Amino acid sequence: MDGKECCHHKETPRSQELQNDLQKRLNRVIGQLNGVKSMIDDNRYCGDVLVQLAAAESAVHRVSELMLQDHLETCVVEQIQRGNVEVVDEVMQLLRKFSR
Repeated sequence: MDGKECCHHKETPRSQELQNDLQKRLNRVIGQLNGVKSMIDDNRYCGDVLVQLAAAESAVHRVSELMLQDHLETCVVEQIQRGNVEVVDEVMQLLRKFSR
């Protein structure tokens, strides 16, 4: 966010199926990160820790992809239909964040 606004609420709710899928994926990531933390606490081999970190990062990336797709299919489409083409600038900013 750019500091002008804190948080928004979606006008069109996410489907229960998507909501459940996102929650399941996030819970899995949290479990992976807790496992990584335990590995570090246990002084495990760096390569093994890095492999687990890569798996967690990939899982977070997939959640982001699903969120972006939902955002494009709902929020962005609705804003464009209302004539708010400035939403394209927001999408471009989001895409830049994910291309880093």
